[in-house]
Amino acid sequence: MGLVAEQGAGDNAAPLSVSELSSMLRRVVEDRFGFVRIRGELSGVKRAASGHLYCSLKDESAVIDAVMWKGAASRLGFRPEDGVEVVASGKLTTYAGRSKYQIVMETMEIAGEGALLALLEKTRARLAAEGLFAPERKRALPYLPRVIGVVTSPTGAVIRDILHRLADRFPSHVLVWPVLVQGQGAAAQVAAAVEGFSALPSGGPVPRPDLVIVARGGGSIEDLWAFNEEVVVRAIAASTIPVISAVGHETDTSLADFAADVRAPTPSAAAEMAVPVREDLLGLIADLALRKRRCALRPVTLGRERLEARTRRLPRPEALLVPAAQRLDDLAERLRRGLKDRAGTEREKLGELARHLSLPLLRGQVAHAAQRLERCGLSPALAMRRLARAQDSFAPLDRLLPQLHPDKPLERGFARVTDRAGQTLTSRKQAAHEKDLLLRFRDGELPVSTEAAPAKKPRPAAAPPGQGDLF
Repeated sequence: MGLVAEQGAGDNAAPLSVSELSSMLRRVVEDRFGFVRIRGELSGVKRAASGHLYCSLKDESAVIDAVMWKGAASRLGFRPEDGVEVVASGKLTTYAGRSKYQIVMETMEIAGEGALLALLEKTRARLAAEGLFAPERKRALPYLPRVIGVVTSPTGAVIRDILHRLADRFPSHVLVWPVLVQGQGAAAQVAAAVEGFSALPSGGPVPRPDLVIVARGGGSIEDLWAFNEEVVVRAIAASTIPVISAVGHETDTSLADFAADVRAPTPSAAAEMAVPVREDLLGLIADLALRKRRCALRPVTLGRERLEARTRRLPRPEALLVPAAQRLDDLAERLRRGLKDRAGTEREKLGELARHLSLPLLRGQVAHAAQRLERCGLSPALAMRRLARAQDSFAPLDRLLPQLHPDKPLERGFARVTDRAGQTLTSRKQAAHEKDLLLRFRDGELPVSTEAAPAKKPRPAAAPPGQGDLF
C-alpha cells in the first residue's frame, strides 16, 4: 500500500466522488422505495418559515427523518404535534448534505381512533391551560335575540331543523354563514365565519347578530374533527358575541363545545335555547300585566274597605239631625206662642188708646195747628222776592256760559281733538296714547288714526317757469 493512489493497467474500479456516490444511492433508494406507508410517532415537529414541515417518525427501536413540502402540509386535516401516532405515505429519498435517508410525505393521517383521541386530549389540555375553557369566561345568552347568526352548511338538514324550530317557538331574523363542516378547509371556514360575525359593525347594512349558533349534524370523530381544530376553538373563545355550540348528537363532544358559552346537545336544542316560546312569553306578559293591575287596584280596594268599615261606625244622618229638629220644633212653638201673646197685648193697648180718641178732639187739634201756621208769617210774595234775587245773581253766569263752551271756537275755524269716548285731549302726550282720534269741526266730525303711514318720497321741485338755458 503506497502513499499515493495510483490506477494500474486494467483497473476498472475507478474512484467515485462523494456526490456521484450520493446520487447513485439516491436513485437506488427512490427506485426501490418509490411509495411507502410508515406508521410511527411524531417527534421534533417544526414548521419552517417557508411553510415546509420537518419532523421524525419513530417507534420503539428506530427513527427516520421526514419532510412534507408546503403544498402537502397546507392540506393537512389536523395540526401535527409531538407524540401523535400517524400513518405517513410518500417516498424514501436521501439527503446528501447529511448522509441521511428520509421520507418525503405526501399525506399524513392519524393512526387510528385511539391516536386521534390522544391528540384531542392533548390539544384540550393545552388550550385549557391557557384558560380558553374557564367557566368565568362564559357569558349569558340574550333572552330575546333580534338577529341570530348560524354557522353551518347551507344544504344540510341542520339549517332546516334550526329554522323550523325557530319558526315554531319565536320567529326571528336569521343570518346563515355557509361553510364546509368537514373535510379539507372546513376548520378555516368555520373560524372565518365566527370572526366575520364578530367583526360586523352595529347599525351597518348587515345587521349584527345578538347570538351565534355553530352547528353540525352527527358523525364520526373524523367527521367532526374540524370543530376540534385550534383555529376554530380560538375563534369561538375570542368571539364578542355569545356562541352556542351544537356539534353532533348528544354523545358527541368537541373542543368547540368547551370554548362556546353554551353547549347544545343537538342543533334543534340550540334553537330552543336561543329563543323562548312566543306563546309562553305572551302568557307571561299577560300575567305580569294582570299582577300589575291588581297591585294598582289593591290600594283602592283596601281604601274602599277601610272607608266602608269607618262608615259603618258613623251614626246615621237622621240620628244627627234629630236633636236639632226637635229644638227647631220647640223654638217654632215658642215663637208661635210669643207672637200670639204679643199680638193680644198690642191689641189691648190699641183698644185702650182708641177709647181715648174722639172726632171733636181731632178737629180741635187741626184747628190749633192751622193757627200756629198762620202765626209763622209766611207769604208767597216773600218767597218770590228771594227767588228774584237768586235769578239776578245767576244772570251773568248764564251769559258767560255759551262763550266758555268747548265747541264755541269751532265756529271761528278751530277743531277740537277728542278720543272715541268724547273726552277732550289737550296735549300731544295724551293723543299719543290713543290709537284712534276724533276731530270735531263746525260742520261735523272726522275720525283719524295715530298709526304711522309709510313715508312717501318727496317729489322733485319743478323748475320755475320761464327758466331758460344760461349758455
